[in-house]
Amino acid sequence: MGLTLYALDGCPYCETVEEALDDHGVSYETQWVDALHSQRNEVKRVSGQRGVPVLVDDDHGVTMAESENILDYVERTLA
Repeated sequence: MGLTLYALDGCPYCETVEEALDDHGVSYETQWVDALHSQRNEVKRVSGQRGVPVLVDDDHGVTMAESENILDYVERTLA
């Protein structure tokens, strides 16, 4: 699978998404982002905004932000 999770170390929303992916045995790559919003250019490039978490699923052509949306997607599509 071509999954990438953009996350910030210590971010509780990011940790929740990581736990859901791990619980379902979904493999993914984590791209750690800078704590400063102004330095999150890669996140902005892929998602149009600088917040995390952001999940990019190359296999399904999906990019999404907001942990609740990502958790729903994991349950519906990846589990």
